Amino acid sequence: MKALIFAAGLGERMRPLTDTTPKPLLEAGGKPLIVWHLEKLAALGVRDVVVNTSWRADRFEPALGDGSRWGLRLHFAYEGATPLETGGGMLHALPLLGDTHGSNEAFLLVNGDVWTDFDFARLPREPAGLAHLVMVDRPGHATHGDFALAPDGHVRNEGENVPDNSLLTYAGIGIYRPQILDGWQSVIGDCNHVDGKPKFPLAPILRARMAEGRITGEHHRGQWTDVGTPQRLAELDARLSGE
Repeated sequence: MKALIFAAGLGERMRPLTDTTPKPLLEAGGKPLIVWHLEKLAALGVRDVVVNTSWRADRFEPALGDGSRWGLRLHFAYEGATPLETGGGMLHALPLLGDTHGSNEAFLLVNGDVWTDFDFARLPREPAGLAHLVMVDRPGHATHGDFALAPDGHVRNEGENVPDNSLLTYAGIGIYRPQILDGWQSVIGDCNHVDGKPKFPLAPILRARMAEGRITGEHHRGQWTDVGTPQRLAELDARLSGE
């Protein structure tokens, strides 16, 4: 299994910390956020990890090297000076995630700016449908949740027969099949292009596949932090450092 770490965001809410350092390289508990993921991926047996980059992309390789210190092979997918968003970023990374059998193997995806005690080994190696998502309780700073988890394990979009108070937050962790992006243009329609590369969000694709019953998920009730502000980073650092 290969893995993709989303690390291309601008980190605008984290400034001035991200003026010189991309958010996944900010430290909590004595090591960069992304290193927490790399250690867990290595323990799981993943060997190839694609890291998509944009803002301060030049900082990643000096900080992480080639991944050999964790027994990994890191592949940096530079999107350009403008991030391609989650959908465009995944599409851009697919050639590096492919296998010798035509890019059919599922891959693990994790956002580079989250921290969690979720055990990656709990994830299925092959999702029942096109993706299997990890969901968490809606954090206090979120105005509303993302999706609902049905008793049969399928993930449903907010809307009809899904009350707002039952919505969970997508944790930025999941197992995806490359085929989830098949026909993405029919869902997204016209989109912006940056240097010829499409830029679009992944959420509309997920919602469309949910409507087809092809997205499953699970509810993680342990620790999870979306490190989106300096305050949340400081709070996480204090907790991990035992202060």
